[in-house]
Amino acid sequence: MNTDLPATRYLLPADKKIKAKKILLKTKKQVFGDMLGNNASLFHGEGFEFAELREYIYGDDIRKIDWKTTAKLGKPFVKVYREERQLNVAVSTMLGGSTYFGTCCPKSEYIAQLVAMLGFSAVKNSDIFTHLMYADTLRHHSKPSKKMHAVTTETERVLAFEPLGLTSDFAGWTATTFQRLRKKSLLFLISDFVGEVDLRLLARKHDVFAVIVRDRFEEDPRELGYLRLVDTEGRGSYEGEIGASALAHYRSALKANDRSLYRQFRQNGIRYAKLFTDEDPAVHLLKRMR
Repeated sequence: MNTDLPATRYLLPADKKIKAKKILLKTKKQVFGDMLGNNASLFHGEGFEFAELREYIYGDDIRKIDWKTTAKLGKPFVKVYREERQLNVAVSTMLGGSTYFGTCCPKSEYIAQLVAMLGFSAVKNSDIFTHLMYADTLRHHSKPSKKMHAVTTETERVLAFEPLGLTSDFAGWTATTFQRLRKKSLLFLISDFVGEVDLRLLARKHDVFAVIVRDRFEEDPRELGYLRLVDTEGRGSYEGEIGASALAHYRSALKANDRSLYRQFRQNGIRYAKLFTDEDPAVHLLKRMR
């Protein structure tokens, strides 16, 4: 069963239409061109199955050497993998109100760029792509597809979505993603991950890669003086002095959030990358996925 949004993707405002076109053209060029085009696949997960060991042949990738067998037999052996016919690439995005923020660009817009890059990479590799979009509840789950049109649609959908005022329900996000994805997948979870999130259940079923999207000002804010702030999730407001003491408390809380998050990733074998809104998503995600 698909949960769909109204047809806002057909009613994108002029500025968002231009943004969508720029994002799609740039990302498609990166994925199918020189930057990412020379990589047989960006995705390494359950799509590669161990087949056998054989003696090392000049020209083999040294990263595939099985050092344990090499030491035992006294000559180099490499692991040979058989690539499965298809890989299920699922992208699950959390678009709560906090993704409305951004100094270079809103985090939600940056997430749209990541959806485009991962989607086009899946299509290029003849893998199956699907996208789940969540905020306070499930907002959309696309049909699995190998078509470029599906990637365009999902990118536009993220750009059209208005996250302001929506509370990020991480428990609902992970539970719904688990229920909806019936087949084992290479699962990309994209969020700013500010809040309590439990990924253990997803990690047992899928090959999980978490992409943390942050704004640099969000991680290292400067003193702002006396002003009025609006909560992008609850739409509540705060008025007062934003000085050194308040910022020290904020930084401490965010660091504690991230320490807990990284510990969970390590304990559950979850790969991850933190990207900032002033970085090129394709370039920096590729570096962290290798």
